[in-house]
Amino acid sequence: MNNILAPFFGIRSVFLFAVALVAISCSKQEPSELDLSGVWSFSMDKQDEGVVNKWFTKNLSDTIVLPGSMASNGKGEPVGYDTKFTGNDWKAYDNGKMWYNDENYKPYLYGNEFLYPFWLIADYYYTGAAWYQKEIEIPENWRGQDVELYLERCHWETRVWVNNEYVGVNNALGVPHRYNVGSFLQPGKNTITICVDNRVKEIKVGDDAHSVSDNTQSNWNGIVGDIKLVRKDALSVAGVQIFPDLKNKSVRVEIGIKNKTGGAQSGKVKLSAQSTSEETPLKLKEIRSDFEVNSTSKTIIVTYPMGDTMLLWDEFNPNLYELSVELESDGYKDVHTETFGMRDFRANGKGLEINGRPVFLRGTLECAIFPKTGFPPTDVESWERIIKICKAHGLNHIRFHSWCPPKAAFEAADKLGFYYQVEVSAWATVGDGAPIDQWIYYESERMVAEYGNHPSFCMMPYGNEPHGKNYTGYLREFVNYWKKKDSRRLYTSGAGWPVIPENDFHSSHRGTRIQGWGQNLNSIINSQAPRSDYDWEKTVADLTAPMVSHEIGQWCVYPNFKEIPQYDGVLKATNFKIFKRSLEAHGMLDLADSFLKASGKLQALCYKADIEAAFRTKGFGGFQLLDLHDFPGQGTALVGVLDPFWDEKGYISSDEFRQFCNETVPLARFKKMIFTSNEKVECEVEVAHYGEKELQSVVPSWQILDTNGNVVKEGQLDEANISWGNCQKLGAISENIEVETAAKFCLAVNVAGFINTWDFWVYPAELPNIEDDVLVVSSLNKAAIATLEKGGKVLLTTKKGSIKDGKGGEVAVGFSSIFWNTAWTNGQEPHTLGILCNPEHPALADFPTEYHSNWQWWDAMSHCNAINIEGFENTPDPIVRIIDDWVTNRNLALIFEAKVGKGKLVMTGVDLQSDLDDRPEARQLLFSLKNYMRSEKFDPQTKLTENEIIGLMN
Repeated sequence: MNNILAPFFGIRSVFLFAVALVAISCSKQEPSELDLSGVWSFSMDKQDEGVVNKWFTKNLSDTIVLPGSMASNGKGEPVGYDTKFTGNDWKAYDNGKMWYNDENYKPYLYGNEFLYPFWLIADYYYTGAAWYQKEIEIPENWRGQDVELYLERCHWETRVWVNNEYVGVNNALGVPHRYNVGSFLQPGKNTITICVDNRVKEIKVGDDAHSVSDNTQSNWNGIVGDIKLVRKDALSVAGVQIFPDLKNKSVRVEIGIKNKTGGAQSGKVKLSAQSTSEETPLKLKEIRSDFEVNSTSKTIIVTYPMGDTMLLWDEFNPNLYELSVELESDGYKDVHTETFGMRDFRANGKGLEINGRPVFLRGTLECAIFPKTGFPPTDVESWERIIKICKAHGLNHIRFHSWCPPKAAFEAADKLGFYYQVEVSAWATVGDGAPIDQWIYYESERMVAEYGNHPSFCMMPYGNEPHGKNYTGYLREFVNYWKKKDSRRLYTSGAGWPVIPENDFHSSHRGTRIQGWGQNLNSIINSQAPRSDYDWEKTVADLTAPMVSHEIGQWCVYPNFKEIPQYDGVLKATNFKIFKRSLEAHGMLDLADSFLKASGKLQALCYKADIEAAFRTKGFGGFQLLDLHDFPGQGTALVGVLDPFWDEKGYISSDEFRQFCNETVPLARFKKMIFTSNEKVECEVEVAHYGEKELQSVVPSWQILDTNGNVVKEGQLDEANISWGNCQKLGAISENIEVETAAKFCLAVNVAGFINTWDFWVYPAELPNIEDDVLVVSSLNKAAIATLEKGGKVLLTTKKGSIKDGKGGEVAVGFSSIFWNTAWTNGQEPHTLGILCNPEHPALADFPTEYHSNWQWWDAMSHCNAINIEGFENTPDPIVRIIDDWVTNRNLALIFEAKVGKGKLVMTGVDLQSDLDDRPEARQLLFSLKNYMRSEKFDPQTKLTENEIIGLMN
C-alpha cells in the first residue's frame, strides 16, 4: 500500500498501539480526565467557508448539546423535496419510474407536510461541515503533560484546533477519534474547536453502507459518545493486545509502551489477572518482566500463564478475565487494564468450532437501526437489551452489516456470550485503486486495535457485497493479510460474495435460502408443493470451508400503524403515514390490524421454513437472518417479526420462534404436507444439536394432535445418544390417519425437552357425490348468464391469467409473503402477503383453515388470479381476501359472493377445474364451496351486474 491517504487519517504513528490508546492510564498521581459533555458553541458551515475564514479563531453564534447529533438538537435544514439524502432512492416500484413522479406521492412532496416513502426521516437534515467549540479550564498540574482528546463515535470526519492551532484530522467510522493535544494546551482557559463533516467525500464507503446511509441510522452529523480530555503520563502503556492460547493455557500479551520523557527508560512490567465472571474472582499469579525503551514507542511481548483451572468463554459460559498491566520505572508508574476471554473460534472442515466444540451460527443482521436517536447507543445497557432479546429468540450471533458498533456493544456481548461478525463500514466498489482500498486497511487496523481483545469479536469481512471489476483479487489480499496478522477471529472476503479459497468461512446467498433475488415465483417456496425435506447439501458439497448463509428470510409483513406514535424521537415514520392514508383511501383502514396479524402468521411460517432448511444441511456453518427486526429503509422492508424497537408485533412470541431456532432443534422431513386418507402420514425425524453438552440416553417422543389439542397418535423413537451437529437421524414416523372429513393435524416432536411442531392436512381420498344445482364455469358464458337470469346458482372459477390487468391480473400472487419489498425491487414477485378470511364462514366449513395462510393454501395461491373488487358500484365483503402490498393497497379478493340479477354467484380467482386428480386441496375447496352453495346459508347480499363480472375478465 502507498501513503496516498496520509493527509486524511491523522495517525501520528505507524505503531499499532498508538492508534488504540484503549485505556486511561495512571501515574504518580490519581487518574485525571475532564468531561467535555454539555453545551458547546455551534455553527453550520453551509458554504464550506469555515476553514478559509478561520472559524476556529472566532466565537460560534449558536449552541448545541453534546453528546448528540445536529438532528437530535433540532439543527439543520427542514427536510423536503429538495433534500439530498445519502442512499439510493432511485429504485422505484413502477419499472424504474421515479417515485416522485407518481401521482400517489405528489400530495406529499410539497406544502406543510413532506412524507417520504423509502425510509425514516428526521425533521431536519444536513450534510456538510459543522463547527463545535468549547472553552475549557485546564488545571495547573496538567502543564507539559501528555493529554488526549477522546471523541467517541464521530460522524464522520473530524478536524481539531486547539487555541487556534491545527491539531489534525481523523476519518475513522468505527472507532473513537483520538488527538494528542498536550502540546497545544496551557493551564487556564483554552478553546477546542472541532469541525465535523458527514459528507461522503474521497472515501467512498458506499451511499447504502449502513455506516453512513439514511436507509437506517441516518447520515447524522455530531459526536454521540464520550467526549473528554485524558491526562497521560510521559511514560505510559499505549495499548495491550491479548492472544489466548488454549492449548498451552496461556496468553501472549503484546504491550505497547509510549515514551515521551525525552530519554531512554527501563523498568519492569507487572502482569496479574483475575476472573470477573464468578461471584468470587479467581486470582492468578503475578509475573514480572523487564523492559527497556530507547525510542518514543516499543512493543514488548510477555507470555502469561492462565493456570490449570482456566475458564473458557462461550455462549453458555461467558467467563471473562481482567488483566492488569502495571508499568514501573524510575519516577513513573502506569496501570492499564483489559478485559478478555479465553476462547478459540475456528473453522474445522465445513464446520465452525468454539473451544473445540461445534457451533452453529444462528444470527440476525443489525443494520444500525435506532429510530429514537438516529445513531447507535454507546451505553452497555441498551446493547444488553438487544442481545437478551436475540437470545430469547434462540440466536447466538449478530452480523453488523457494513458498520462497526461502539465499545458498549462488545462489552455487552462479552458479558452475555454472543458472537459478532463486524464489518469495515463499507458496501463499496473495491480493488480499483481508489482511496477506499487503502482506507479499508487503515480502518480494519483501527478496529482490531480497539476491539480485538473482545472475545465476542469473532468474524470480520471487508464489508457487504463488494462491487467492481477487481474486487476478487483485492479481497484475496485482504483476507490473507489478516489471517497472517491476527488469528483471534475468522476472516472472509465479503458478506455475500466472493467464495474464494482464502476465506476462513464463506458467506453466500446462492443455493442457501428458499427465496432469492430475481427468483420471483420460481423459488422453492413458491414453485414447489409444501414439503420439509430439502436442504443445501449440494450447494456445500464441494466446499472445504464452512458456509454461513447470507441474509436468509427477508419475509415481509403488513405495516403496524400502531407503531407510528413510537417514532417520537429523531426519526419519523412518514412512510407509514403514506401507507396508512393509502389504505384508508381504499376503504380498508379497519382491516389494518387484521392484515398485520394474518400476514405476520405467514411471515413466521416462511422464516420457519428458511431456518429449518439450514438446520437440515450437513456440513453447514449457520445462517444470518435479514432480519429478526424490521429494516425501515430501502423502500421500507418490513422483514422483522419484531419492530425496529425490538418489540414483538403480536403474532409470534419468542417462545414460539425458539421452537425452530435454538441450540437444539427437532426436525421432521416431510416429503409432502398434504395427505389423503388412503395415504400414510410419513416423515423422517432428526435433530440438530449445538448445546453446551452432548445428550445421553435420550428417548425422543412424538404426538399427532387435532385442532382441539386431542392426541390422535403418539409414540417414542429409539433411545439415542446425541452428539453435536446437524442431520442426526432419530427414526421415522409412519401412521394411518383415518378421517371422514377434511382435518388439520399437528405433529409435535420432543427431544430432551426441545419441542418443534409441523402442521399437516388429511383430506378424504373420495368425496361423497352430492346432488346440487350449482353450475360450475370458468367464464360468465351464455349458460351461466341464463342460469343467473333464472335465479340459479353459478360458481365462477377462473383460469390463471384470465383476469384483466387493472382488475387484478397485474398482481403477481404467490404463496409466500413479499420478499424484501416491491418498491425497491421494481415490483419483484410475489406482490401479496397471503390471505385473510373468517375461518368460521360456512363456505369454508369443509376446508379447514385459520384466518391466515398456511400450507393448505399453497395450491390455491399457486393457481389463482387476484380479483380487484374496487371498481364495483357495490363492494362485496370477500369470503377470502388476498392481502395486497402496502404500497398499492388494492382491495383484492380470492373468493367472493354476490347477487347477480335473480341468481346467486360465487366467484373465485382459484382454478378449481384443472388437474383435480393431482390437487387434493383444490378438490376439497371446490367441494366446500359447492356444499355451501347448496345450503340455505348461501344468501349473498351484495348486488352486482353481469357486466361488472364480465368486465373483470380477458
